[in-house]
Amino acid sequence: MPKHSVKLNLPSTEIGSSDVIIDVTQDGGKLGTLKISKGGLDWTPRYAKIISLNWTQFDKLLQDNTKK
Repeated sequence: MPKHSVKLNLPSTEIGSSDVIIDVTQDGGKLGTLKISKGGLDWTPRYAKIISLNWTQFDKLLQDNTKK
């Protein structure tokens, strides 16, 4: 199983005009970058196009892919 690394240590704060940017690594190499904003989130995989979702789309994606 791959080893993932996600590091984030922030105090509780509301996201303002700047995105929160999280780099995710797998086995020491970059897996992708997650950008979180007021409007939604963007996932940029290492070798693919950006996937952008607003919060409603993100909620639907998770609801549709949750085992019931």
